[in-house]
Amino acid sequence: MSRIILVVLVVLIAATGFIGQRWYSYVSNTTSAYDEVGIEINSRLPGPLNKWGCDKLHATFGEVPPPYGCASADGTSWR
Repeated sequence: MSRIILVVLVVLIAATGFIGQRWYSYVSNTTSAYDEVGIEINSRLPGPLNKWGCDKLHATFGEVPPPYGCASADGTSWR
């Protein structure tokens, strides 16, 4: 039983590390704010992480319309 718990724990840690790295590379990129995987990850993160990611994207891509998860209620301006 403890071996199963260990395997599950290792898989969860690895998945968290992979998703975290993928998200960080999206918000710190300089090529495009419209990476589909990055947008999905960022839009599903808790408020403070989502806001930090959106602020980082806005600093880099402020002149383009915001991606999903970073738009205000009108959908055309950054929040």
